[in-house]
Parts: sequence; C-alpha cells; structure tokens
Amino acid sequence: MKEQFKISSIPENGCKGLSVKHGMDEIKVIIVRQGTEIYAYQNTCPHTGVNLDWIPDQFLDISGKLIQCSTHGALFQITDGYCISGPCAGQNLRPLKLNIKGEGFEIDFS
Repeated sequence: MKEQFKISSIPENGCKGLSVKHGMDEIKVIIVRQGTEIYAYQNTCPHTGVNLDWIPDQFLDISGKLIQCSTHGALFQITDGYCISGPCAGQNLRPLKLNIKGEGFEIDFS
C-alpha cells in the first residue's frame, strides 16, 4: 500500500522534504507546491549525490523560485528540475510521479 500525504501539509509556494517507503528502502523526496501545481523530485544532487537540504524543508533559494543545493549552491528550475547554475549545470534532478487524489497525493515509483 502506498503512503498518502495531504496537499495542505506542503506550504503554498513552498516545499517540504519527505521520507517515503519504497519496498525495503526509504527514499528522500522533495515536494514543491507552486500555486495549484505540485512537483516531486528525489532529494539527491546530481553532482555529488548528497541531499539538497542542510536544514529540514529548506530547498528553495532566497527568491523562492528555484531549488538550491545547500552543498554547492547549484540552482534548479522547479518545473522540470533542470540545473541552470552550478557544477551540475545542464543536468536534472530525478523527477517522481505524483498521483493526486482529492486533497491528498501519493508518490508513484513505478
């Protein structure tokens, strides 16, 4: 059975980090909510493989418009995870599929 999360648990125009069970593994996930859109990525920098946050739930840059890696400052577009600046420029965060169901969502690893 997939874990269900409430959309309201993600701040509007904000983000949240989640740990999601996938089989025997625990996957770190970033959820970003921008207006009515919700985006999900694996919480792993494509440059070094580290988690993007060093403070829980802090993934966005000061403008709130880009995802920022806390280790080396790489900047990623929220809508597609594409790195526009930093040592991994041109690479992407790993997107995750979301199934929205009413006021909730689940992460689909299939």
